[in-house]
Amino acid sequence: MSARPLVLVVSPGDEADRGYCLEQVAAAYDIVLLTGAEPSWEKPYIIDHAVADLNDTTALLSAGRALADRHDLAGVVTWDEWRLISTARLARALGLAANSVEVMRACRNKATARTLFARHGVPSAASMKARTLREAELATRTLGFPAVLKPAAAAGSIGVIRIDRPEELPTAFEFASVGASRSREDSGVLVEEYLDGPEVSVECVTHRGTTTAVAVTRKRLGPAPYFDETGHTVDATDPLLAKVAPTAAAAIKALGITDGVQHVEIRLVGGRPRLIEVNARLGGDMIGHLVHLATGVDLARAAADIACGRTPDLTPTRHQTAAIRFIYPAYSGTLTARRVTKPTGGVERVRFQRQAGDPLVLPQDGGDLYSARIGFLITTGLTAAVAEARAQEVYRNLDVQVAPVPPAALTTGEHAA
Repeated sequence: MSARPLVLVVSPGDEADRGYCLEQVAAAYDIVLLTGAEPSWEKPYIIDHAVADLNDTTALLSAGRALADRHDLAGVVTWDEWRLISTARLARALGLAANSVEVMRACRNKATARTLFARHGVPSAASMKARTLREAELATRTLGFPAVLKPAAAAGSIGVIRIDRPEELPTAFEFASVGASRSREDSGVLVEEYLDGPEVSVECVTHRGTTTAVAVTRKRLGPAPYFDETGHTVDATDPLLAKVAPTAAAAIKALGITDGVQHVEIRLVGGRPRLIEVNARLGGDMIGHLVHLATGVDLARAAADIACGRTPDLTPTRHQTAAIRFIYPAYSGTLTARRVTKPTGGVERVRFQRQAGDPLVLPQDGGDLYSARIGFLITTGLTAAVAEARAQEVYRNLDVQVAPVPPAALTTGEHAA
């Protein structure tokens, strides 16, 4: 039998986006998996698994208990935003260390988080909940324009939209409401003050109540009124980290988080940090991999260490920059071709996530961040300027072809079928 500690991973995600997480954890731990489908790419990293409906809390708890009966688990961890509450509930049922269910609920609900930020003096955005279009209209009269509408409990920029004029509100409220309907915890909509300034995230590790800001991620956003992220850059020597770290740590403390890895989203308004939200898990969009490339710190390994009662090693071993660019079409349609036309230096990987024949639907046509994403590319360099220039060169060398479809086909659903 292995002498390594055994950790339970709940909902490993897709290989393209989260494969590196399982790989990092498997370097130090034996893994048992609780997943919604039979493992495929995960098999080399795990010693056992259970399949359950992850949307059914009772089924998830039952499958987790079955795994605990078969194995001596040291901890349980997830990097799936939608499973934070159920994983906390499972940890409590198994007697394993974790943040409380109540804390995870506060992290998942943006309205609750805003209240806690205000109570603890953490600068964020003015926010009002709206159950109806009429309530949204009243909220905009209080908050003014521009304003942001968003689901109270979602992720990945789903349903988030900016409005600049009153006449835009009905369509925006419907857009946010559709996004909010995907949540099982809170299907409400928030109307918020628009924070005008560049967006960053702070990648943090909290252990026994002490937070360490490991890296800051500078973000590229797509065109308004949406907030889709089109790229990220992590620079190990970014001077901005020291400026935003205290605000990120204060937000984590305000929510009651004592342990784990956090992805804290911030906007710089007039050069000063204002909180957007705290995600109580490893950031998506390959951000943890960028942090590893830039600094050498393994955030997924740190999450497993903390879950298993160990002190994570956050010592930087690299000092460079890593950048990711996401590949999107200029318009909705059907993907007909995608390839790299010539090699470029400094490329860590190019990954296509869609095949020829796949539909691509942009947010303005009823899609979301992921339904239109063709893939991504990652580059590295000694400085941010070098890594980003390499990313731009690779992007120029992509041959991506999309056959447009009539707008009517998008609205009737014929394209998606």
